[in-house]
Amino acid sequence: MNNPLLSFESLPQFDQVLPEHVEPAIDELLIQANVALEKVTTPEFLATWEGLTRALDVPIEHLTRAWGTVSHLNSVMDTPELRAAYNVVLPKITEFYTRLGSDERLYAKYRAIDTMGLNPEQHQALKNALRNFVLGGADLQGADKTRFATIAKRQAALNQKFSENALDATDIFSYFATEDEVAGLPDDVKQVARETAQTDGKAGYKLTLKMPCYLPVMQFAENSALRQTLYHAYVTRASDQADVDSVIFDNSAIISELLTLRLEESTLLGYPNFGALSLTPKMADSPQQVVDFLRDLAKRARPFAEQDLSDLRSFAQTNLNLPDPQAWDWPYISEKLKEDRYAFNEQEVKQYFPLPKVLAGLFKIVETIFEVNIREDHAPVWHESVRFFRIERLSDEKVPELVGQFYLDPHARNGKRGGAWMDDVRTRWLRPDSHQLQTPVAHLVCNFASGVDGKPALLTHDDVTTLFHEFGHGLHHLLTQVDERDVSGISGVEWDAVELPSQFMENFCWEWDVIKGMTAHVDTGEPLPRALFDKMLAAKNFQTGMQTLRQIEFSLFDMLLHTVHDPSQDIMPLLQQVRAEVAVLQPPTWARTAHTFSHIFAGGYAAGYYSYKWAEVLSSDAYAAFEETMSSAGLPSVETGRKFRQTILEVGGSRPAMASFKAFRGREPALDALLRHQGMTPSSYS
Repeated sequence: MNNPLLSFESLPQFDQVLPEHVEPAIDELLIQANVALEKVTTPEFLATWEGLTRALDVPIEHLTRAWGTVSHLNSVMDTPELRAAYNVVLPKITEFYTRLGSDERLYAKYRAIDTMGLNPEQHQALKNALRNFVLGGADLQGADKTRFATIAKRQAALNQKFSENALDATDIFSYFATEDEVAGLPDDVKQVARETAQTDGKAGYKLTLKMPCYLPVMQFAENSALRQTLYHAYVTRASDQADVDSVIFDNSAIISELLTLRLEESTLLGYPNFGALSLTPKMADSPQQVVDFLRDLAKRARPFAEQDLSDLRSFAQTNLNLPDPQAWDWPYISEKLKEDRYAFNEQEVKQYFPLPKVLAGLFKIVETIFEVNIREDHAPVWHESVRFFRIERLSDEKVPELVGQFYLDPHARNGKRGGAWMDDVRTRWLRPDSHQLQTPVAHLVCNFASGVDGKPALLTHDDVTTLFHEFGHGLHHLLTQVDERDVSGISGVEWDAVELPSQFMENFCWEWDVIKGMTAHVDTGEPLPRALFDKMLAAKNFQTGMQTLRQIEFSLFDMLLHTVHDPSQDIMPLLQQVRAEVAVLQPPTWARTAHTFSHIFAGGYAAGYYSYKWAEVLSSDAYAAFEETMSSAGLPSVETGRKFRQTILEVGGSRPAMASFKAFRGREPALDALLRHQGMTPSSYS
């Protein structure tokens, strides 16, 4: 039978891929990649950039694309059968890429390349490749190299198991609430919960730990006991503190083993700790520089966080008769205080943000400032709610020219990993086999609530911001004009700079002239009233101090975990130490949020979670350039958008991120814009 994973002439056939396709396809592609590797590492093979990319990169790119399809489906349409097929192949994939990255014969071929004829993109790609060989263990010998490969294989398996445990521990929980218990919940959340219970043949309301359900319960449910039930289940997921039914998904041992292996990997490569190893390809110079940056920002944010907490305590006691709030009360108190102070709530705002209208508004702002066109396209998809789009620009001959395409998977469902992310399907590349330009394709994945009663899905303003954020990542991948695959789009961009375009795009969610065109009340069609927007704007920096310290808490814990922590010891004392230093609110001792911290234990952010705050400095300063050139009508400058596109988005990873930022801004980034945007200037509480 034809295997859809072996078709590379068109877009992935997501609707045709079955679990039984996975192992045969990957095995065949691994054979082809191994044959290519042996060919280019023979003594008679002449090492040139073009020769290596044509002979080796093409079969490896095919393998990467097929495995990317499998990995994506495993993230968004998890089934027992697909999971099993994925886990059978994962060790083979890990073994190949580990061996490829540490092959001293191939490393010697890259070192032998004559750089005289290379263009700047190829120079940067070669520089990155040589660095990656060293980090991949190419300089190791004998038992050390064998051990390095074993470590890589084991880490890949542990990363996957951590992710599976987090997903399963989330999916297994449900609580069937009574009518009285769900008092205060928004109508659309109650309706979904009631329909879900009916589907299960149960009475009442089925509440889950999926974010579209969990967050509204914490914010709006009047029943403190209900909030406590869900809070306890949520913060003990995948831990030894979980309920009996879900303790089988405990990630404690996985965390300990991962940290041990990461330290051993670092030692083998000559680094004192994993933090130092992780920063080698990043903008930051050292773990100490990161720690100093975080502690400096924490010091600046702390007075504002303390004021935030004081306001909450006072309001809870005076207005809600809660003299001693517990951890599960704070989101509810925060929402009530925001409603009282600014006279609106998120559910009121949500009625004005139906997903189709938001998408149209997002596309319009992107089309305007980046001089492209976005329209719906057609491709096989993995779920009926997924949509596919194309981005075009006019050529010099005024003919529409394809720039890139993307899938949008907006809604939460069982079997889909939580959170939001962008990933690449394929990268822009002037292919050495066909000499044809391959245009980029991306996935944009979110977990928004679905629509009810035939109405479109409604987004909170936070959801809107998330959509803009992920689209910023997508633009970085899709608008690149780099032809060299390894530095095209997000490829080769330093990890602590990769959030710049995504966080940059979030700023547009606070511009009235942008927002007003992307709202329409779900029942009346009326746009968002300016008075309501002004209330939202006034509340923009509500609890920014506490939110900043929360991110710093995660980031500092992550870096210290990978630099000073003894992996043989429990992680909780370190987490409590960080909280004592940074946080103004302490969670219960039984909370185990680190056990679902997938960014650092199953994603790419180990010793790199600080990147969100680091890149926020870059993105705020970059957006300040738009503020300085805003038109009299309050719309972003096309000229500034063109410069941002040309100096940052289009160049991708073909040069250091700092060089791109300086090309756009004319100088290195400053902290002022971030503090101003977040309301943390000395006059903010005057």
